[in-house]
Formats: sequence, structure tokens, C-alpha cells
Amino acid sequence: MFIQMIQGPCTRQDEAHALLDEWRRDLAPGAAGWLGGTYGFTDDDQLVAVVRFASRDAAMANSDRPEQSAWAERFGELMDGPPVFHDCDDVTLFLDGGSDEAGFVQIITGRVDDPGRLKAMLADTTALHEARPEIVGGTLAIEPDGSFVETVAFTSEEAAREGERVEPPADVRRELEYALRGATFHDLHHPRFQSA
Repeated sequence: MFIQMIQGPCTRQDEAHALLDEWRRDLAPGAAGWLGGTYGFTDDDQLVAVVRFASRDAAMANSDRPEQSAWAERFGELMDGPPVFHDCDDVTLFLDGGSDEAGFVQIITGRVDDPGRLKAMLADTTALHEARPEIVGGTLAIEPDGSFVETVAFTSEEAAREGERVEPPADVRRELEYALRGATFHDLHHPRFQSA
């Protein structure tokens, strides 16, 4: 799997939603290898989108389509500044990988010096589900320099906040502190989903 995260300032949210819906309706059927996406707006008017493809080649082939280029140009005109892109080939799914029924999504960005340690923390899905049953799944995408984009889907924001207040065991807390040191949280209170 290949994940691309796009982030940039955008105050024209209704127009952005309409254009994203147009992409799903008109362009998605011709996007070979497109698996889906999660997107929304943060409180400080950042558009954050995490798009999934079967492979980097499929994503690049989509980008090369003339209709995709024309759509991307229109979308860029809605943005209040240039977007930032993160491209990741190293993708791990945890629990069910997320759900289009999630009521709240956090996109977490950061950097670690030991990606294997971060992956191992998410590999124990039984412990994760027992500790945080409100997490319905997510994805972890890591770039070669250790930068990561983690998408965590929750049943609801209320349940997520309640889960945050539960003190984890010492070993789990130590791993969380390692993984989230210097991380940035992008809260999508009203996430939207598109699936192939």
C-alpha cells in the first residue's frame, strides 16, 4: 500500500468539499489502484487528507492523468497557501485499518529514529483494543527518514477524549512517550471518507 498525506491552509471549506465529492464521482472510477481516503479540516483551517493507493506506481499513474492534473489545478486555487505532501511506501494497518463509520479521526505526524519500535507498538492489536476499545483502526505510514503519518479512527470524539484520560500501564506509557515526542495532532472533528 502507498499513502500520500496532503496538508495545507484552506478557508473555502464548502467549495473544497464539493470539489472532493466531484473527484469521487467523476475521477475515481478511472483511478486504477485507488483504495480510498480520509480527509477533513482542523480548527485552524488546515485541510488534511490521507489518500491510499495500492502502490506508488498507481498513485503516480493517477497523477499523470490529464483530468487529474486539471482537477488538481482547480483544487490548488481553493487553497490559501501551498500544500505539503508526504509520500509513504511503508504502510502498516492496525486493527481494522479504520472505518468509514468513524465519528472522529486524529492524524498524527512526527518522526522517530526507530520505525520498527513504533510498528511493534501497534502490532499488539489485542492489547491496543483492550486498552482503547473506542479505536476502530488506523494506518501508520513511515518515510525513509523516520517521519510518520498515523491515522487513528475513533467511534466518537467523546469516547476518544475519555480514553485519553485512562492511565496506560508503565511500559505502554513509555512507548507512547517515545512515539509521540514532538508529534503534532490534527483533529478532524467532522471527518469525511471516500472508498473505492
